Amino acid sequence: MDTILALREKRKNLWDAAKAFLDTARDENGMVSAEDAARYDKMEADVVNLGKEIDRLERQQQLDAQLAQPTTMPITELPGAGQNGAEKKGRASDVYRKAFWDSIRHKNFIDVQNALSAGTDADGGYLVPDEFEHQLIDKLQEENFFRGLATVIHTSGDRKIPIVTGHGEASWMEENGLYSDSQDTFGQQSIGAYKLGTAIRVSEELLNDSAFDLESYIAGEFARRIGTKEEEAFLTGDGKNKPTGVFPSAELGVTANGASITFDDVIDLYHSLRIPYRRKAIWLLNDATIKALRKIKDNNGNYIWQPSVTAGTPDTILNRPCYSTSFAPELAAGNRPMLFGDFSYYWIADREYRSFKRLNELYAANGQIGFLASQRVDGMLMLKEAVKALEMKAKG
Repeated sequence: MDTILALREKRKNLWDAAKAFLDTARDENGMVSAEDAARYDKMEADVVNLGKEIDRLERQQQLDAQLAQPTTMPITELPGAGQNGAEKKGRASDVYRKAFWDSIRHKNFIDVQNALSAGTDADGGYLVPDEFEHQLIDKLQEENFFRGLATVIHTSGDRKIPIVTGHGEASWMEENGLYSDSQDTFGQQSIGAYKLGTAIRVSEELLNDSAFDLESYIAGEFARRIGTKEEEAFLTGDGKNKPTGVFPSAELGVTANGASITFDDVIDLYHSLRIPYRRKAIWLLNDATIKALRKIKDNNGNYIWQPSVTAGTPDTILNRPCYSTSFAPELAAGNRPMLFGDFSYYWIADREYRSFKRLNELYAANGQIGFLASQRVDGMLMLKEAVKALEMKAKG
C-alpha cells in the first residue's frame, strides 16, 4: 500500500511538472517548439506509465488478498450441531459440486451422471455449481470494469422492464380550485439473452495432476475471454446477436465542430446532462482521448484532467471520475469518443446459469481435452437521457 501511495504521489508531482513546463514553453502565440513538444510528450508518457504500474500493483494486491483467504472453514460449533438446518439441494449441494468437478476431470464419469441430472442444459453441458458461479461472477467483474458501473440483474427468461417515459408536474392553482391531472407516462423495454461462449483447452497431463488448480484456471480463462467480449458489446454492441452498447444508445449531448475537443465542448457536454444524473455521473473514453484532454485548461488556467492520489480512486475530469477503455471509439470525424452520464441506468441481464461441456475427442490428437464454456447475457441502456455523448462532426 505504501508503494502504491508513493507512486501516486510521484505521478501527481510529474504531472504538475509537465503542466508547468508546457506553460513556460509556449511562445507569445501559444505554440510549442518541436524540441519542447518532444520533451513534454516524454513527461506525459512517464505519467501514463506510472498509472499503468499503479494499476498492476493494485491488481496484484487484490490477487494477494484473494490467495490469502483460508481454503477451509474453521470448526465453530460442536460436531453434529446444525445438522437439522435446511440441506442444500440441486446446484448448491456438495454432492452436485463434487460430481461436477469429477465429470470435468472424467473420474468415475458414469457414476456421477445421476448427480448432475439436476443441472443439465439444452446443449448437453452441465450448469456450474452455485459456489463456482459466484467465483465466475467475481472474476468477470475484475475483467470487465463496466459491470461495476452498470446495474446487474438475474433473469430466468425474457423480461419486460417498465420505464418512465414522461414525468407529471405540479401547477399553481387558485384557492379551492381543481387539481390539474398530470401523470407520469410509462413504457417497456424488453431484455433477453444472447449466447457467448469459448473453448478452453487443457492438457491431459495437467488434468490428471491432482495438484493442478483446475477450478481457478478455468475460472480465470473464462473471465478473461468472456469479460473482454462482454465489455466490447456493452460499450459498442449493435444489438445483432449481441447486447446493444451504451455508446450508440446514449443521447447526443453536443457536437464538436473542430478536429479536436475544446474546453467549451467538454463544458457543453457536462451541462447537457440533467442535474439529477450528474450526482453519479462518470466520463467514459479511451486513452488517446484522455491524452488530448490532458492539455486542455479551464477559464481559470487549471487543467481539467487531474490524476488521482488516493488508492482505488479514478482520475477526474472537471472533478468527476473518468474511466478509460480500449473499446471506446477513436477521436475521429463522425465518431462518439466520449460519454458522460450515470451508467447505473445501463442494465446487464445475466441469464441463469453458466454451463460447461467436456470434449474428449476433438483435441485428442494434441493430447488435450476441450471444455466449452458459455453464458447467456444481454445489456441495454434503459434511460437514454441518463447518458450523453460527445460526437465529432462528420466530414463533408
